[in-house]
Amino acid sequence: MSNTPASPTAILFDLDDTLIDDAASSSAGLRAVMERIGHPDFGAARALWDIQTELSFGAYLRGHLSLDEQRRERIRALAVQAGHNELADQHCDELYRLYLEVQRTAWQVFPDTHSTLAALGQAGYRLAIVTNGIEALQHAKLQALELTGYFHTVVCADTAGAGKPDARIFQFAAQRLGVDPTACWHVGDQLQSDGVGATAASMHPVIIDRAGRSPIEGVTAIPDLEGLLRLLGLPSAVGAL
Repeated sequence: MSNTPASPTAILFDLDDTLIDDAASSSAGLRAVMERIGHPDFGAARALWDIQTELSFGAYLRGHLSLDEQRRERIRALAVQAGHNELADQHCDELYRLYLEVQRTAWQVFPDTHSTLAALGQAGYRLAIVTNGIEALQHAKLQALELTGYFHTVVCADTAGAGKPDARIFQFAAQRLGVDPTACWHVGDQLQSDGVGATAASMHPVIIDRAGRSPIEGVTAIPDLEGLLRLLGLPSAVGAL
């Protein structure tokens, strides 16, 4: 773990797979689509879905694809893997709606999310969300999981005009919070979008690594959200609420 800088004024958070278990909910949606198209191999489907999402959603963030087009690309890649070489746009759209409907029923926070955010709020930190997710969907998650009230602002790539790892989305969030970027920490699960992006914006990145990957020299890593409280010298929030 790297040397931790002075305590921040504000803390920014990624949302999916940092505060919310997106891997679990997206897997539920993925299995529903697989069942509909007769795809037999979850491991292969999950790996492909993750790669295609990075490619297609990245193209959407860069303005090269529309929201619907990137969703269709992801569904078509899965369908081809299952042996379906032709899929009409309407069928892709129906399958993606199924994915979203099932995913929504499986939304859940990590066990330490609420207690950690409450402890940070009580300690006086200004909190924000910085996410590449679609604004309407991300706000729906925050509301459904009773997270909205913890945050002073929520910044999403599709309305901010830039997505992580572009430094501008982090700087925009700091501006909304009324703090200098150098007074911010950013907590996320991705080295590139969260770690590199926050560093480019002059923020201190903290990477949450629940999978226990090999440590990277110079990277501040925590195993869970309780680890953030330890970094800040705050008491554990477990059992305190």
